[in-house]
Amino acid sequence: MATARKHGLWFAGGVLVTATLAGCSSSTDGTPYPVETAASSLAQRAKAAELPVRPKDLPVKGVDPCSLLSQPQLAQLKITGAPRPAADQPDGPTCVLDAKDAEPFFAYHVRTIGADVSEWLTGARRKNSMTTRPNPVGGFPAITNFRAAGTPADCETLVGVAPGQTLAVQAFAITAGAFTQPRLCEMSAQAADLALQTLKARN
Repeated sequence: MATARKHGLWFAGGVLVTATLAGCSSSTDGTPYPVETAASSLAQRAKAAELPVRPKDLPVKGVDPCSLLSQPQLAQLKITGAPRPAADQPDGPTCVLDAKDAEPFFAYHVRTIGADVSEWLTGARRKNSMTTRPNPVGGFPAITNFRAAGTPADCETLVGVAPGQTLAVQAFAITAGAFTQPRLCEMSAQAADLALQTLKARN
């Protein structure tokens, strides 16, 4: 069984860097990626402008992320393990969902974060090594966030559920090479939509 490196919390945190000249930098693993230019900064603002207006506020502060998916929804996502809190939760309450009974193995992390979704496009959480795209979920402003280089390993869907509050659902490929990047992003968006349905029903 070929497995990817152990999944954990991967965040899109970083500092927005604006430069007037194109250049390259290096990520922590030595892979070069472009330093953000003034033009790309403008493109990020254009992406933010594409996000729809939130139809209502669905606060997640104080919400247990493990409670956001019902048993039928977990079955729909093919989750076989009981939802459990993550051992490490530096960015907010996090729930781990495992699909580990049969290959290909995968997992989800569901998080509630005290930051506005726009932060990943134009704010302090924007990271130049990550690809971010507007991808509304259930009528709410949302983006997909992933590292385009290398073997597809994960994709995160970030939904702006309330001012300064984001619901994040990250899909991880545990079996290496079993999922394409688009498929991982589809999986995270599907799980985010299901969690959003739960929030809507409560509000």
